[in-house]
Amino acid sequence: MSLPPVRVGIIGLGRSGWSIHAQGLKHLPDHYEVVAVADLIEARRREAEQEFDCRAYASYADLLADPAVELVVVAPPSYLHTVYTIAALHAGKAVVCEKPMAANLGDADAMIATAKRTGALLTMFQNRRREASYLKVREVIASGVLGRVFEIKITVHSFGRRWDWQTLRGFAGGQLRNNGVHYLDQALQLMDLVSGATVEPEVFYHATNALALGDAEDSFKVILRAPAAPLVDFEIIGACAYAQEPWLVMGDQGTLAGNYDSLRWKYFLPAEAAPRRLSTDPTPDRSYNRDALQLCEETWSAPPPDEKTPAAFVAMTIAYYQDLYHTLREAASLTVTPESVRRVMRVVEMCK
Repeated sequence: MSLPPVRVGIIGLGRSGWSIHAQGLKHLPDHYEVVAVADLIEARRREAEQEFDCRAYASYADLLADPAVELVVVAPPSYLHTVYTIAALHAGKAVVCEKPMAANLGDADAMIATAKRTGALLTMFQNRRREASYLKVREVIASGVLGRVFEIKITVHSFGRRWDWQTLRGFAGGQLRNNGVHYLDQALQLMDLVSGATVEPEVFYHATNALALGDAEDSFKVILRAPAAPLVDFEIIGACAYAQEPWLVMGDQGTLAGNYDSLRWKYFLPAEAAPRRLSTDPTPDRSYNRDALQLCEETWSAPPPDEKTPAAFVAMTIAYYQDLYHTLREAASLTVTPESVRRVMRVVEMCK
C-alpha cells in the first residue's frame, strides 16, 4: 500500500524557497506535493500557481490557516525564521526551517521549546550533511586509514561583491550565519565522529568585511578545539581570487585533500613500516633521520550529473527530503534534530 505524499506549504519564494526547496521537491512527486505558497510579491505567487497548481497567499498567516498544509517550509529572510517557525508550530504544522536556524541562540531555544510544547516536528535545512564529498570524508576518517585525525581544514574561497539583504546585520546577514552554518554543522559532526562523543568546542573567531556593501562580515575564520577531537580550522573568504581546496584532513598515518568533485588520500600501513625506537645517538653522516615510508594512495570522484543523476546541490536536497519523508510517513528517526543544530547556533553565538 503506497503512502500519500506530504502536503507542503512554502513561505517565501526567493532564492531558497523557490530555487532550492520548490524545485527540489519537484524531483519527489510521489513523496511531496506543494499545495500552497506565501509571498508578498504577486508575480512570484502567480508563477507558483502556474507551476504547481497550488494556492497562493500574500500572508504567511493565511497559509498556516490552510488545513491542507502538513509541512511548512520556512524560507523568508533570516531574521524572520523564528517568528514564522513558532507560528507554524502553534498551527500544528511540521516545519523545515531554512538555515540559519535563528538570528541568535535565545531564538533557537524558543523554537525548540515551542516544538516540545506543541509536539510538532521541527527540523532545519542542513542539507550539506548529505553532500557527497562530506560523506566520503566521513567514510575515510571512520575507516582508520588516516590514523588519529588531529586537524581538519575546511576552506570556502571566492572573490566577488554582494549588496543584498544578506550583507546587513539588521537582517541577520553575514557569511557566518548564511553560509557558514552549513560547514560548522559538518565540522561539529566530524569532531563528534573522531572523538566518539558529542563535543562543545572552544571557539576562536575573526571576521572582516572585505568587499560586501553591507555592514556584515563577508570573510571570517573559525577555529574549534575540544578534548579528544581534531582541531578544526574553517574559513570563508569573499575576497580570495586564488581559491584553495575545500578539504584537508590530517592524521598521524595519512592525509586527505580535495574538493567537492574529487578527493585523494595517502597513508601508510603501520604493520609495513620499519620498527623504530627513540634514540639520542648521533645520526650517521650528521643526517636528519627520516623514514622512507611506503605510501598507499586512493581517490574518489563524484558521479557526473546526467539524466538519472542530478547535480550535486540538487542531489543533497533530494536526499534531505527523502530522509524527512521516512520520518513523516514511516516514523523513522529524525536525521537533523533541532538540538543538533542548536550546537551550531551556540558556536555562532560565541563568535558574535
